[in-house]
Amino acid sequence: MATRLFVGVDLAADPRRTGLATLNEAGDRVRIERVRVGANDDDVLAAVLSAAKAGIDVPFGWPRQFVDLVGGHHSGDLPVPEDTGPDWRRDVLYRRTDLEVRRLVGKTPLSVAADKIAYPAIRWAAIAARLREQGVPTPLDGTGAACEVYPGAALAAWGFGAVRYKKAKGTQERGELVEALDARWPWLDWAGHQGLCATSDDALDAVIAAVVAREVLHGRAVSPPAELTAAATDEGWIWLPALY
Repeated sequence: MATRLFVGVDLAADPRRTGLATLNEAGDRVRIERVRVGANDDDVLAAVLSAAKAGIDVPFGWPRQFVDLVGGHHSGDLPVPEDTGPDWRRDVLYRRTDLEVRRLVGKTPLSVAADKIAYPAIRWAAIAARLREQGVPTPLDGTGAACEVYPGAALAAWGFGAVRYKKAKGTQERGELVEALDARWPWLDWAGHQGLCATSDDALDAVIAAVVAREVLHGRAVSPPAELTAAATDEGWIWLPALY
């Protein structure tokens, strides 16, 4: 029976905190082949190259108006905005996909233009350049080898949006979440990796990212609507599992 690999990466700025998961699909059954925390650029590159689809938990692009602002400020020909109030700042700091995720599941992604999420986003830009160097397309809208995912929003789409499972203070909730996901995904063989995922949110997010990548490949995810296709091409698109 033919098999396919799906990869999930919880990309941190620090390789030591980067989660990496690989799922092996054979027919209707999926097995977690490996989960680890600690992955350098070479590890991520090799994993993406091996995958039928990879889900990367990091912004793929920056807001179009932010890019225009930085470019215009650098060149000295930035058009003067009518005002710099909340609406203007929102459009500069948030991508269309960020706002759409908030509308759909009530989760607001971190701003890649104004928050620490920019650090791993810069790292991904370098890894994506290496993929392109090897002839692997990396379009920002996620239609290539890798797609942008957001595990917290995926959990909200599956009905777990209120679970606070991050860091040490979320240890109990994380363990309960792993049990709940195990029950929700009878097709997934965790292959003994529940313990690591209950211990580390980086590991768990990597598994969730890989599951979402599989949903994307199988056509069970929310693609950009027609009116946001151009924005997704320029800024990136967070792929959510189909809303249940």
